[in-house]
Amino acid sequence: MNAPYTPSSGLIAGLSRRWARFAARQPLNLPSDRAIVSITFDDFPKSAAGIGARILEQKGWRGTYYASAGYAGGITHHGAMFDCGDLQRLAAAGHEIACHTYSHLDASQVRTSELLADIERNERALRAMGLETELDSFAFPYGEATPASKRALSERFTNLRGVHADINRGGADRNLLKSVPIDGGESGIDRAIEAAASLSRHTGWLTFYAHDVQDDPTPWGCTPEQLERVCQAIADSGAEVLTMRDAVRQMETGT
Repeated sequence: MNAPYTPSSGLIAGLSRRWARFAARQPLNLPSDRAIVSITFDDFPKSAAGIGARILEQKGWRGTYYASAGYAGGITHHGAMFDCGDLQRLAAAGHEIACHTYSHLDASQVRTSELLADIERNERALRAMGLETELDSFAFPYGEATPASKRALSERFTNLRGVHADINRGGADRNLLKSVPIDGGESGIDRAIEAAASLSRHTGWLTFYAHDVQDDPTPWGCTPEQLERVCQAIADSGAEVLTMRDAVRQMETGT
């Protein structure tokens, strides 16, 4: 098992990330009279497909699962990864299966043509695993995007998600939506809970992202009890919980 990949750091990398956030934007006007929450899982581990899904389903909610098919059936630092059975069960239960590239590519380090080819490969692999629904949503692995990749992928997906930890409010950028992590130990969970609680005071679209959900989580994961606490804070906020696909559809139709 390889060590987790670490995106580039330093001044130039930081400036590139900032530029990507402000360039190639596609405004998405959010409703001002209600709060929306989307709970998403990246990559995705079997623990997210099993434990994570059960926690959401107990509240009558559904999540968005960003699949990197290159991980399917394998083992990563998150533990065992999803397989055909997980994919088909989640889709049948009403969860959204979304795209995360096949090889979990860092979009800032490859040509846009290579990124698009890897996305095509991901869709073919997911179709071969039994996926019948459309891939409407995309999350940039590591949150790494470029203006060129944002423009190209906006022609294929209805929404693109990053990892800039904030709540989408006002005229959000549907080409790089902000997202709050459900990880980072107790301090990280406290921040996630506070983000959810803030929706009762200031509406917006809060997207959460998580990875593994297990008793001994990785630094990018959470325990079942931590996820349940975040979900309780969401319920207490009065926000409507929707998949990424359904949230965008509602915003586009004004329903």
